[in-house]
Amino acid sequence: MTSMSPDLQDIDVPALTPAMALAGDTVRPSGSLHDELLVGLRDYIVEGHLADGARIPERQLCERFGISRTPLREALKVLAAEGLIELLPNRGARVRQLDAEELRELFDVMGGLEALAGRLACEHISDAEVAEIERVHHDMYRFYLRREMHGYFQCNQAIHRMIVEAAGNAALSATYASFAGRIRRVRYSANLAKERDRWGEAMREHELILDALRRRAGSELSDILFLHLRNKRRAAQAETLA
Repeated sequence: MTSMSPDLQDIDVPALTPAMALAGDTVRPSGSLHDELLVGLRDYIVEGHLADGARIPERQLCERFGISRTPLREALKVLAAEGLIELLPNRGARVRQLDAEELRELFDVMGGLEALAGRLACEHISDAEVAEIERVHHDMYRFYLRREMHGYFQCNQAIHRMIVEAAGNAALSATYASFAGRIRRVRYSANLAKERDRWGEAMREHELILDALRRRAGSELSDILFLHLRNKRRAAQAETLA
């Protein structure tokens, strides 16, 4: 098991500014530009640049990403479908805010889905898939050591998705995707909990996840993943109440 760094430095979350120049509201972005905008906008909201419940500042975001309102609104529709924001009839959109009960229910469901995915993944995963997850894990650890939350979180989420995909169950993958967006922002912010080193705890839990996956220990991995989500929920709730 990789040793953890004892030194915790201040977290520096880099802002994303995709280079996009779309003139006029009648212009629709190409597939690649649309995808780039969607990723940048999603990360901007997930990483806490807008408060929970805050209105989406369309003019400010258009200026930030160098786009017109039409592609921005198309991207907002996608993020609303993911559950990250809410569209308000004739009033724009706002960042979705989860109350304590919603938070508990969503994390319990996600914990159950990831626990099932871990068990099934151990039955089906190939050596090549394990090796790829291990590679991303090592990238994630390097981001952790450098205290680069953005890169760390991208790798973290990729690992969870790869385990779900390795389960080889389309219904599970679709259900997971339908819930993942709704708590992505909370999963990110939980790593920044001030009352505990949740980031360090999460890194250590991922070491256990990788070890169990290597050994194809399905029952053990299932329990680790469920506890991993439960610990994340507790940190998120503590941060909300702080």
